Amino acid sequence: MKPLVPVAPGARIALGVGFFVVFVAAWSLATFGGFVQKTFLADPLTMLKSGYTLLAEMGFIGDIGMTVWRVVGGFVIAAALALPLGVAMGAYKPVEAFFEPFISFARYLPASAFIPLLILWAGIGEAQKLAVIFIGSFFNLVLMIAVTVGNTRRDLVEAAYTLGVRDRSLIRRVLIPGAAPEIAEILRMVLGWAWTYVIVAELIGASSGIGHMITDSQALLATDQIIFGIIVIGLIGLASDLLFKAANRRLFPWAQLGR
Repeated sequence: MKPLVPVAPGARIALGVGFFVVFVAAWSLATFGGFVQKTFLADPLTMLKSGYTLLAEMGFIGDIGMTVWRVVGGFVIAAALALPLGVAMGAYKPVEAFFEPFISFARYLPASAFIPLLILWAGIGEAQKLAVIFIGSFFNLVLMIAVTVGNTRRDLVEAAYTLGVRDRSLIRRVLIPGAAPEIAEILRMVLGWAWTYVIVAELIGASSGIGHMITDSQALLATDQIIFGIIVIGLIGLASDLLFKAANRRLFPWAQLGR
């Protein structure tokens, strides 16, 4: 191993799979070996059996679909509003000076702290859950996009002005294309955070969703179902992460140059 030297694709896959093999082996040793009581940590086989029961007999597929819809809905709304505001803040310093203090203040407020207020304002329906995801994602997206756009290479900006470009064209033809690969990475990372917010929202006042199933399982001390729900979240997140990376490589091939 050498610092910053890339790993071959085959070796990367093998190493990634190897970690999961070691993790499951340690989990099996702890549970089947009797080191941890099943009340506190179910073994892998019991977890898989309970997962099959949840999917085949208890309608857990509907809960998964509802949670995915909430995550995508809240995140898309947040991204649609954060992108133009973040680009404007990064491009125009007066806009940044006006919005940045409040955005910096708001992004430190935990989204879960708004749940009591949101329940009062919007009830316990879908609007409340979408609002939690929106609050948790929007402010971070705005600030991170603004920083990325503001860090555009100055030599590219000066070259564009030398060639006679105007301000609006500079944003459209230089700032946005230059920042687009990093903005896509920001969206990928914040989407992962959105999953945290939706589970928190579903733990309170929800009648469906993965978080609702986890809460019900906690009351029954069904750690096998809890673990299965957590694993499902991780698998969906991993799949969305891989799709984001593949889309980014396809849409922004120039971002890989020099790496």
